[in-house]
Amino acid sequence: MKIILSRKGFDSSYGKQANPILPDGTLLSLPIPDDDGNNTFSSLNWNGTSYYDIIHSLKPKANIINECHLDPDLRKDVKDRLPGWKPAFGQSKAALSHLQNMGVGEGDLFLFFGWFRETEMNQGKLIYKRKSKDLHIIYGYMQIGEIIDDPKSDVPDWLKEHPHVSDKKNRKNNAIYLPTDKLSFIPSFNGCGLLNYRKDRVLTKDGMSKGKWDLPEFFKDVAISYHPHPWKDGFFQSADKGQEFVLDATPEIIDWAKHIIE
Repeated sequence: MKIILSRKGFDSSYGKQANPILPDGTLLSLPIPDDDGNNTFSSLNWNGTSYYDIIHSLKPKANIINECHLDPDLRKDVKDRLPGWKPAFGQSKAALSHLQNMGVGEGDLFLFFGWFRETEMNQGKLIYKRKSKDLHIIYGYMQIGEIIDDPKSDVPDWLKEHPHVSDKKNRKNNAIYLPTDKLSFIPSFNGCGLLNYRKDRVLTKDGMSKGKWDLPEFFKDVAISYHPHPWKDGFFQSADKGQEFVLDATPEIIDWAKHIIE
């Protein structure tokens, strides 16, 4: 099995603010702005509050377009869905070529992570908690059950709204990943899921900047793509750029992933 640490959601380039750790522990990954997107922040909602209002409550002067790229599309209740909907993740261009070149295929596991900060309610408004830290946190997972190599081909109706199917940019190198029904290594769990805030899901080493990770020592025995020399004095330095970091999973790393998901 290969594990892919997949960076998604708002970051310093796209969105330019941290994704919120909501007061109830929800890790709400915000889709990146995209003027060719077929969703809008104002049409997506969390518990009745639009993503647009959440973004501007956290950062009143946020200067972003309303259109967004809802991908990976993991959270069912953010909008109305057609019957048969299931989570889906699309990738294209160089990032997809990297996954293909690394041999990523059915049975492999995406662990989605992003930049998060804790939030709180203050006089009825959601704000970033004062002095809360910038953290990289694993917020979701998907074990690959099917790969659609040509999303322009015949796909089910429920998938046609996905941005890598509608694809206004007409990407030549484009694919969609769909999950297994159940995890092969935890059969009682769905093949795709979202995770709430928990300390052991935080990648960032305590007291350090978000890109400095506290990975277990056994990660030193495996190569991670885009990371030729990542180990520094007491931490793992994650790459500043790149979306998909691929590694071969040892039994210890699979146990680590199980612990994060369970």
